[in-house]
Formats: sequence, C-alpha cells, structure tokens
Amino acid sequence: MLGKTKVYRRICMETNCIKKVWCGSEGPIARSLAKLAIPIICINLLQVAYQLTDAFWVGRLGANAVASVSISFPITFLLVSVATGFSIAGSALVAQHSGARNHSRVNHVAAQTLILVVSFSVILSAVGWIFSPWLLRLMNVDSGVADNALRFLRAIFLGLPFMFSFTVFQSVLRGVGQVKVPMVIIFCTTTLNFILDPLFIFGWKCIPALGVAGAAMATFGTQVVAAVIGLCLLFFGNYPIHLSSSHFKADFPFLKKLFFLGLPASLEQSIRSLGILVMMFLITSFGIITTAVYGVGSNLLQLVIIPAVGISVASSVLVGHNIGAGKMKRAHDTAVLSAIISFVVLSAIGLLCFLFAENLVRFFVPNDKEVIKQGATFVRIMSLSFGFLGAQMSLSGVFRASGNMIIPLLFSVVSFWVLQFPAAYILSKHTSLGILGLWWAFPISYILTTLLAVVWFVKGDWKNKRLIGEEELTEVLVETPGQ
Repeated sequence: MLGKTKVYRRICMETNCIKKVWCGSEGPIARSLAKLAIPIICINLLQVAYQLTDAFWVGRLGANAVASVSISFPITFLLVSVATGFSIAGSALVAQHSGARNHSRVNHVAAQTLILVVSFSVILSAVGWIFSPWLLRLMNVDSGVADNALRFLRAIFLGLPFMFSFTVFQSVLRGVGQVKVPMVIIFCTTTLNFILDPLFIFGWKCIPALGVAGAAMATFGTQVVAAVIGLCLLFFGNYPIHLSSSHFKADFPFLKKLFFLGLPASLEQSIRSLGILVMMFLITSFGIITTAVYGVGSNLLQLVIIPAVGISVASSVLVGHNIGAGKMKRAHDTAVLSAIISFVVLSAIGLLCFLFAENLVRFFVPNDKEVIKQGATFVRIMSLSFGFLGAQMSLSGVFRASGNMIIPLLFSVVSFWVLQFPAAYILSKHTSLGILGLWWAFPISYILTTLLAVVWFVKGDWKNKRLIGEEELTEVLVETPGQ
C-alpha cells in the first residue's frame, strides 16, 4: 500500500477533476496565518458588537428590562459551548480532509456535522421551551422580571437550530480556509440587528412596541437570516464545500465518531462557563466593590483575548490542513510561529493595559473612584501575563487540530479547578493578601498552564494522532477517472 505522503503527492499530481482551492500547506506560514486570523478577529469583534447592540437598546427600557435579558446570558453561553464543541470537531476533520485533497470526504463531514448539531439543537430547543418556566424558578428570578425573562429565554431556545446551523457553517467553511464570507454575513446581520432592535422594542408607525420581546424577535430574525444564507451557500455556492441531498444520509458510525470527538471540546467550553459562575460565588463574598471590579476586569479580558482567539483558530485550521497533507514539519512550524505571535501580540496589549489601567477601568465605570482604583490594580496584576494566555490558547488550537481534544479539556480543568480557584481561595482567605489574592490567582493559572502546554507540545505526542486514516486518503484515488 502507498505511504501517506506518497498517496497525497499522487492525488495532487493525478487528480485533475478537483478544482484548485485554498491550500494552507504551501506558501509563507505567517501570511497564511494572517489571512485566516484577521477575518476571524473581525468576526469576534462583530459578535461583541451584536451583544452590545442588544445591551444598548434594552438598556433604554430600564433596569428591569436589562435584568430580564441578562438572566439568559449564562444559559446562552452554555448552549453555544455545546454547539462550538461539536463544530470544532467538524472543522478539524474538514481541515485534515481538505489538506489531503479528499473533497468527497470534506462534503461528507460537513453534512454529517450539520445532522448531528442541528438534531441536537432541535431536541434542546423543544426541551428548553417546555422547561423555561421551571428553569427561571430554579434560578429564583424575581417576579417583576419573570414574564419578560421567559419571553426572551424562549426566543433563545426557539432560535437554537438556526444559531447552531450558522455555527456549523462558520466552522466547516473555516476548515477549508474560507473565513471572509462568514465575516460579511455577521457584519450584515449585526447591522440588521441594530436596525430591528429599536423598531421592535419601541415600535414605529404600524410596528407595535414590544419591549423586551421585541429584542428577542430581532435576535431570532437575524439568526434565521444568517442560517438560511449559510445553508444556501453550502448548497449553491462556489466553494470547496458543495452539499447535495445525497450527503445527508445519516452515517451512524461516523456520527458516533464525531460525537465522541466533539464531546471533550463541548465539556471544555462548559467547564469555563461553570468556572466563571463558581469564581463569582467566591468574589461576591468580598462585597459589591470587589464584584464590580471583577466584572470590569472580565469584560476587559473578553476584549483582550479576541486576537488570541483569532490566532488560535487560524493556527488550528492550518495545522489540521498540514497534518492532512502529511506535512508534519510544517504543522510543527505553524504551531510554534502562532504561539510566538500570540505571545508577542498579547504581551504588547498587556503592556498597554498596564500603562493605561485606570483609563480603561474608567471607561467601564466612570464615576466610582474606589472601583477605578481597585480595578486598575486588578488589571495591572493580570495584564503582564496576557502573553502566556495567548500562547496557551494557540497551543490548545494545535492539539484540537490534531484530534487531541482531551488535552485542551485537561488544561481547562487544571487551569481553573487545580490552579486558579484554589489559589484564589487560599490567597484571599488564608493569607494577608486578602482581595489581592483573588487577582494574583489569574497570572498564576495563566503562566503555569502555559508551561504545561509547552511541555506537552515539546513532548510531541500530538503528532502521532491523526483523525483520518490511510484508507480515507486512498479513497479519492478510487473515485478519480482514469485510475
């Protein structure tokens, strides 16, 4: 039987029926990273803008309305984590098959990922709709906001199949190096949401004022638009992924493989959301000022890591593509370069945060001197370790690309449950540091987790795992005319 690299070369030379597509296994690595990372960073910024749009318009209705919408945020974050995990698995498989030039398998993976994620979302949507009142009672939601919270939460559950469909669309297109199209769609839907929010919330001419329900309707409508456009492009667009009805015959052995491949990534994302909740319990024990400081620091951190997320996802796609192409040295070089770039970029951002900490905190809380003072301290303690967080995120993307989904999950467990939370509790409750102990737990967990990731990367075990087998590489040769 032909070796993997030999099979790949033969495919490249002899398969004339496959159109030329983006290739992450050729050309300068830095340029390929930039072409992928910059649009992904823009997508994440646009998604932040989408959330800020809802917050801006709903905020005009008063505190009760804001509380009604805010209740759904942890639930939404958890639900998105589920879709993201399985989409990550689909993206990794697409990237490796794309690197191997096996386009029939690329289409197969994309369709099966849609089947799995959308089927799961339909079940979640139905269960969530039915049990939303019970969930709000479990959260002990105040009766003054319960009705609006129920309307908004049910709109979230109703839109899950569309939200999940677009998540898959982004992920599988990303796996073949196409990132600009999702960026354009998100830009358009963010703009549409900005227009629809005030129309539905406050009303205009024949459009009735719906309040919080109007925000829910605008969110649902833009999710439908994004999903429909994405699916149409997968079926009728001129992209490396081109689906037809024949691809949607359920492949149960593959669906099982995809489920167990994506499960660790979903758990990883869920552990992070649970960690935020648990840390909040500890921080609230120190009072309102400390809680406000943590809120400001968390908001700033979410903005800071956007470049790191973009670089991490880009490196994941490139590494997966090169593994599929049998170019392990280039995959290794891509991983090293992405970790270095992420470390340098986030270190530079961290230095700016350190120098302008008070100004940054004042932007979020302009009139509270105590929050500004303590918040600046938190930002300064945390900021100089941002580079380590960036490098760790890039290496986690590399491990996912190679199919080692358990490793990033373990990093998340270690980072929060072994390092950050215990350090925060011990340093704040059992040393003279007090509140400062909470903040020092962040750089401690970032630095030590990064060192663990570097050790694991240098060890090289990640290179021995491959999501696609040699039989799948040779499969395309059988399908090629003239063989």
